[in-house]
Amino acid sequence: MTNFRTQAIHAGYEPNDEHDHAAVPPIYASAAFNLGDALRGDALAAGELDGFEYSRVANPTVDALERRVAALEGGIGAVAVGSGMAAVTYALMCAGEGGGRIIAPTDLYGASVDALGDFLPQFGIHADFVKNINDLDEVESKIGPDTRAIFAETVANPSTEVLDIEPLAALAHKHGIAVIVDNTVPTPYLLRPIEFGADIVVHSTTKGITGHGNAIGGIIVDGGHFDWTNGRFPQFTMRQQVISDDRAGEWHSFGEKYGSAAFIKRIRIKYLRTFGAVQSPFNAYLSLVGLETLPQRVSQQVATATRIAEHLTHNPHVTKVNYSGLGTTPQYELVRKYFPNGVGQIMSFLVDGSPDNVRRIIDGTKLFSYVPNIGDARSLIVDPAHITHREVPAEARRAAGVTDNMLRLSIGLEDVDDLIADLDQAIAGAY
Repeated sequence: MTNFRTQAIHAGYEPNDEHDHAAVPPIYASAAFNLGDALRGDALAAGELDGFEYSRVANPTVDALERRVAALEGGIGAVAVGSGMAAVTYALMCAGEGGGRIIAPTDLYGASVDALGDFLPQFGIHADFVKNINDLDEVESKIGPDTRAIFAETVANPSTEVLDIEPLAALAHKHGIAVIVDNTVPTPYLLRPIEFGADIVVHSTTKGITGHGNAIGGIIVDGGHFDWTNGRFPQFTMRQQVISDDRAGEWHSFGEKYGSAAFIKRIRIKYLRTFGAVQSPFNAYLSLVGLETLPQRVSQQVATATRIAEHLTHNPHVTKVNYSGLGTTPQYELVRKYFPNGVGQIMSFLVDGSPDNVRRIIDGTKLFSYVPNIGDARSLIVDPAHITHREVPAEARRAAGVTDNMLRLSIGLEDVDDLIADLDQAIAGAY
């Protein structure tokens, strides 16, 4: 297999006649594409011919991003969408539509908790939350006849707890249930979940994949190994007009027509095409540019994050540091198995005193930007209880360790000594 660093630059795009030999994927800023002649147009619309007709469904620039990320994750295909939450929501709805249940931990990103606990139930999709997603007995106790999938983050935000994917996938597959993981924090450079049994991988490409805080986006990657026709997912076995030819009397289900690619095809044909959370060609271009330096960026960010986490453990006002990459946590063996190159650039820590001290630390930083994002080239600071997890019920916040005395950092590309000095002066000044 081609090395990851090479794939990050070259996968999914050929500078050939089709693209006028442009060395970098061009921005195809076109809403629609000429169908050619009537026969070709009919074949494109029927899905019998690969090509582009309308950018709400597929676009050449976005296609290059999809192919590149699929290659980096080891998937059979991908669909890029307008945001990371669109990727999460589409994936969960595609698995759970028609009354399914999703098992998930409480220590998810705030908007994901809100989607599963409050919003998706309005569409008939319900969540069964567990305290510890790595406790297989607790997870198995939640599996019922309507359970469709298990959803978790490979590295939880902001606790940095690591998901033990392999045994979880074995349990899920024993029951015919899919495993959907959010791999935003580590990116495929640090972890390829499909290799450990995950079925579907989602990302907010806004974060580490793009890496410069300049383009919102999301992506769904299909591992291509799960049997969506095993009886738990009627949406994949019912015959549907959109992929059939009633004139010829040919009727198909997604499972019949697309086999191992049924899930990702349904995401594109039903969810992207109908709900329309389209990734713009310009944002896809920015993500492609960012991807080219993903290994170099993440490697430096991990090294810097590790030094900062170690430094914070010695600060008298810091009562706890959450960074599983330190090597001193109970998850040491999991980190060694899944993350030999590090767990990523985010960490969180608790400080003593009151929420006023937290506010003074935030206001006292000079290099850290007060921004609710992660994976940026700039270092960022935020108070999760008031920003990223504001919509999470208090009980779930407490279960995830998100208190009013927590600060989350996303480490960028600045000099590590400058970042440490900035945190030291901000913390000292807050007391």
